[in-house]
Amino acid sequence: MPIFTRHIPVLTALALAACALGGCSSQKLSAGLADTIPAWAGGLPADAPPRAGTPEYDKFMQERERKRLMPAAERGDGAKPAAPAQSATQ
Repeated sequence: MPIFTRHIPVLTALALAACALGGCSSQKLSAGLADTIPAWAGGLPADAPPRAGTPEYDKFMQERERKRLMPAAERGDGAKPAAPAQSATQ
């Protein structure tokens, strides 16, 4: 069993290094990196709203509230009632 006992210190050192590197990450770093992932690789889609707490988010929410208060005919966002589905037995 001398081979097994040589692996214990190596595995312990690797586990310690992995835990130490895991503590180096931060929320700001991970949020910034998550924003750089392309949509095709599972990142944010192009039409995703901005993150909360940014000036862009405040502008987005003001515009959203302004559109909400407008009459539906003036919005121009293309929201139309769905057409009734045709029956499959024709």
